[in-house]
Amino acid sequence: MTTSDAIAESPFRSVNSKGFAALLESLGITLLVTTYQAGKLMAIRGNEGRVSTLLRGFERPMGLAVRAPWQIALGTRNQVWFFRNAPDIAPQIPPIGKHDACFLPRFSHVTGDIRCHEMAWVQDELWIVNTFFSCLCSVSRDFSFVPRWSPPFMPKPTPGDHCHLNGLAVVDSQPRYVTALGETNTPEGWRPTKADGGILLDVASGSVISRGLSMPHSPRWYADKLWILESGTGQLQTIEIETGKRTVVAQLPGFARGLSFLGPYAFIGLSKIRESNTFGNLPITKQGIDLQCGIWVVDVRSGQTVQFMQFQAGVEEIFAVEILTGIRFPGIVGFQQDTVHGAYVIPPGAASSADRK
Repeated sequence: MTTSDAIAESPFRSVNSKGFAALLESLGITLLVTTYQAGKLMAIRGNEGRVSTLLRGFERPMGLAVRAPWQIALGTRNQVWFFRNAPDIAPQIPPIGKHDACFLPRFSHVTGDIRCHEMAWVQDELWIVNTFFSCLCSVSRDFSFVPRWSPPFMPKPTPGDHCHLNGLAVVDSQPRYVTALGETNTPEGWRPTKADGGILLDVASGSVISRGLSMPHSPRWYADKLWILESGTGQLQTIEIETGKRTVVAQLPGFARGLSFLGPYAFIGLSKIRESNTFGNLPITKQGIDLQCGIWVVDVRSGQTVQFMQFQAGVEEIFAVEILTGIRFPGIVGFQQDTVHGAYVIPPGAASSADRK
């Protein structure tokens, strides 16, 4: 069973494979996970052979961007929160001496409800998949957002979630690949063909690399390969850029969304799906399997699942999975307890960092 730092009445409950915690500890990492269904940002940590899960509440948290060891960006319903590591405060968080990082909320940017999906730093600038306006955008203190790129079939950013743009891959510090659930400029036009109308696009040229995908998400460039999660089939795939040919690397028991890599391992978020306008009639619902929600670890060399963490209660859908490298046991200061009121970080020379009790 998982230990949790959530409030006592939380329904959160999970189990994990025997070696899941040991894998996190051996790699020296923490997993950051968002679930908009449960309204939580989770930090999943290994702790002496057990899994410790820290929960922080936000309104519809989805996109995550990480620059370890010092910055996290979190996309929520109508704003993006920026957290920064305060290592001087970390040793003061109970249990004393356990934490090796402490992420404090520093500021937020109000975007309005743009249906913020994946996010990534492009050099020192945060780019956001703005699903409601079908574009990639960045943030500016003077505007809700600044449009930076739109698919060629969308002449300009327009409200209405036309193609359900959702995923972003950065290559060599530049936005390079995106996924969308349809190739349409009609509001909500992706819905009728969601089972097989998904596309993968090249940002630089605007060309479509692959069509006929079932709800694709989470494009990533890793180990000189382009990877995606075909959520509607529950598959981890690679795609040849020149031909669009797809190769199945692993079949997973859930709606796959949220992907990070480290070494030979892919850390993949799985969700249960409901029969609804969004998730009904997908190929994975016709396979007759018991769909799972959790984090599955796949060895990409073999395509086999090597470890997993399964959520049994409180969480049914996962959106983002990111890795904090070099950080084993971070704290994240939220807003539902008094901690944030007494945590101060002051420039060196002015005063020391303090944590008022």
